[in-house]
Amino acid sequence: MPHDHHHHTPASESPNASFKIAIGLNIVIVVLQVVYGFLSHSIALIADAGHNLTDVLSLLLALGANVLAARPPTQKRTYGYRRTTILAALLNAAILLVTTGAILFAAIERLRNPVPVDGGVVSIVAGIGIVLNAASAWLFARGRKGDLNVKAAFLHMAGDAAVSAGVVLAGIIIVATGALWVDPAMSIIISIVIALGTWSVLRDSFNLAADAVPTHIDRVAIEDYLNKVEGVCEVHDLHIWAMSTTHVVLTAHLVIPEGRVEDDMLFQISRTLHDSYGIEHTTIQIERGAPGCELADEHVI
Repeated sequence: MPHDHHHHTPASESPNASFKIAIGLNIVIVVLQVVYGFLSHSIALIADAGHNLTDVLSLLLALGANVLAARPPTQKRTYGYRRTTILAALLNAAILLVTTGAILFAAIERLRNPVPVDGGVVSIVAGIGIVLNAASAWLFARGRKGDLNVKAAFLHMAGDAAVSAGVVLAGIIIVATGALWVDPAMSIIISIVIALGTWSVLRDSFNLAADAVPTHIDRVAIEDYLNKVEGVCEVHDLHIWAMSTTHVVLTAHLVIPEGRVEDDMLFQISRTLHDSYGIEHTTIQIERGAPGCELADEHVI
């Protein structure tokens, strides 16, 4: 059977430079929050530092996966290392959930045994965190729709900015009222916010790792399009999965009982699947099928 293989390279710029800058900014945040968290006895500030530390690890994993994904295929790894980007996203989400659990445990313990907190220092350091996290989020804002790793980084950074805003609020309340329970209570809220934000990334990355159809791909629309291609009377063995967080693959058998199948036709199908449906790599197998196969009334290319 003839096969049609077409590869398309996404035109989006590499996010590696953004990852490197964000890593540097988050290291600064972690150092500030750890030092002043201990000096001010703020569990909320230390909790935010722990969250930012996992962000540094997550960004490093994502950067490493992107570097590996750019390596060319080999005789043994015919798709290269593209799938490492999916594994990195899955691992990042799992790490973040574990860290969130540790923060939640520490906050509950602090509620039982409160200690004095310097609300002024907490507010100032968290305020710096807002600025640096917002800058980091801005770096990933443009590319977040086309790459799960970039989306995860954007959500982490934007969430961090919001969390830091909560810590600032906690510091102000402590200064104004002296209520020590506010600090661990804010930590619990932070943990819930992080967990909710992480769940979607964990779900999507697990689905990609399990070869599910990516959420942004409309399988029904693709099957409908292929059924309407001129000469096609049946589509079967249609499979769509992600080779990486940006690279979607499709294979399908098209039953064309009559006429010749030209390369131009196969190329046009592949081009349409790429431009209209987001498929980066298409493999089509042509079959002649049974004589009684009925053609669709409406045809497209």
